[in-house]
Amino acid sequence: MKIIKNIPLYGYSVDPEQLSFVDRLLTKSKNERPGFYQRMFYEDFARVFNFVNHGDANLFQVETNDEELIRKMFGNLQARYRKYSVDETIRELVEAVAQSLIWQGTAYYFVQNVPEQEKIHITPLVSDNIFCFFSVYFQYVPKRCERYLERDHEMLPRELRILDKNKLMRFEIPRSLRRMLSEQNRTLKIIDKHQFGVTNFYPQATYENPNPKSHFDFSIWKNTQEQALFRATRKTGWNGRNYDSSKCSDFFHYYRLIRFRRNQLILRDYILLQLGKELTRVGHRYNEDFNVVISPTSVLPQIDKLDEMESLLSREEIDFTEVSDYYYER
Repeated sequence: MKIIKNIPLYGYSVDPEQLSFVDRLLTKSKNERPGFYQRMFYEDFARVFNFVNHGDANLFQVETNDEELIRKMFGNLQARYRKYSVDETIRELVEAVAQSLIWQGTAYYFVQNVPEQEKIHITPLVSDNIFCFFSVYFQYVPKRCERYLERDHEMLPRELRILDKNKLMRFEIPRSLRRMLSEQNRTLKIIDKHQFGVTNFYPQATYENPNPKSHFDFSIWKNTQEQALFRATRKTGWNGRNYDSSKCSDFFHYYRLIRFRRNQLILRDYILLQLGKELTRVGHRYNEDFNVVISPTSVLPQIDKLDEMESLLSREEIDFTEVSDYYYER
């Protein structure tokens, strides 16, 4: 294994079947994919912005003492589709970080200076193979095959790359949300595991009895799963994409909408808080006095407004349409 101090390695690919025990241990390889409900929740909760056209209004307020450095940082951020304005770039960056946090638990970005082009590149990293030991960050690169067109393929050895933490941006989930999601996902994993277990209770057809009678009550099985799902998602407010259940009142539904959106905004605001701190820290390499604070403007939904709506809803002083419009930013 080579141990080197270098920039992270991007875009390499390995065959999962060729990974050794050590490779799987250090790359946090997961053989188990999220189940049905877990996957849906990940997709819904990571969607911290609704795709609404706000016109020319600014979504974020950027307070900084070096606007030129901010433009350099955001101007060359490697977005998923194309280059955006600073406002759109922040939104897409927050969305990407939120997805990485929900699916992987942490998110990393590497800041690299290109002197000859006078540019600063901020590139996302896969967090599965990055770990910290005594405040030193490492990237573990498994053994991989480098393929060439004009010569034989080359098998490259394992590498342990020591990363410059002053160029590394790290994001994490708020502790309160992490604990909440952990409790919920334990139950969702059990529900997903037994989701189709009802088939085990049906009698098998035989030659003597091709149409056996079943005494299993499917409605009891379904009700039990629904109750387990509602209890598991009580704190997050997620409805399991069940918008027309006859067993839930309108108050129950809209209370859950408010709670779910509030948790999303907690994640959004925490990402913005970390983004300002991380940009300030890595920006000190270019300007020792550099400082930036990024916050959402009043154009976007606010936690205080959701708290007020929840209080009004408990006193029956607000209608459901107003809650729905604010949730979907209509």
